[in-house]
Amino acid sequence: MRLLIAEADHARYAALLQQAAPDLQLHGGADLKQLARRADDCPLWLGQPDLLAALLRLGHKPRWLQSTWAGITPLLAADLPQDYRLSRAVGIFGQVMAEYVLCHLLAHERRLFARQAAQREQRWDNRLPHSLAGRRVLIVGCGDIGLSVAQFLAPFGVESSGVANRAREQAPFVEVAGMAELPRLAAAADYLVNLLPDTPATRDVYDTALLARLRPSALLINAGRGAAVVDADLVAALEQGRLAGAVIDVCRQEPLPAGHPFWNAPNLLLTGHSAAPTEPRLLVQLFLDNLARYRAGDALRGGVDFARGY
Repeated sequence: MRLLIAEADHARYAALLQQAAPDLQLHGGADLKQLARRADDCPLWLGQPDLLAALLRLGHKPRWLQSTWAGITPLLAADLPQDYRLSRAVGIFGQVMAEYVLCHLLAHERRLFARQAAQREQRWDNRLPHSLAGRRVLIVGCGDIGLSVAQFLAPFGVESSGVANRAREQAPFVEVAGMAELPRLAAAADYLVNLLPDTPATRDVYDTALLARLRPSALLINAGRGAAVVDADLVAALEQGRLAGAVIDVCRQEPLPAGHPFWNAPNLLLTGHSAAPTEPRLLVQLFLDNLARYRAGDALRGGVDFARGY
């Protein structure tokens, strides 16, 4: 079976797949023209959605496409076909995302950036830090990544609540509520962590009205999708001191253009869409599991419903 690998790190993926599945005929690259020459001969595609969306736009199409990203927004464009099987990367980002969230929770409690600023000013800052124990974290988006974050934080004494598309009981969350309850839960949170996918229902969620529900001492972390945050509303909340800070990993436009107000917004840290990079070894394991499912005609892990957008 022929597989097209459309990835910047295609050589790494090819080496791992060649070792694990030598029966696969692999064709890889990151150059669109080179990929287009092979695309029609390969019923299976593996790679990054932006590059594969460009292939689809040229009129090529697979039988099954395995994304190497959790987010598949480029593949959902209205002008692209949807009559093929699509699966997104799932089950491989939990720990690395949890490490990212924990890093910024600890940095905030320990006032690392304030102390660094004090050092540059040669000003002794001996204000005592706080512990994470007893802090309330609201995780918006309780899929496999959100659940992993909550599980990772539990040993630190953090109380995690969640917001999902429907209410449910889900340990270790003390509560998982539907989206309608987001304003209520946001008002009680010390930290709000957005992990929502990009769908029509999840855009512009964090606007002036919702940000006003947050405590002035709260920290917003957006590691989901940039379209969930209304940029101007967040900047205004920070400038007016209605929010302690924000950690922004994802933006509406990437790379963030020069002159965007995020660059100079007070107490806003940009992390350049680096929160949860794909580990090729884990992605290859997912692909091989899904390949067996594909051959058997079974449901794929991370299978995408085009109507829902995830």
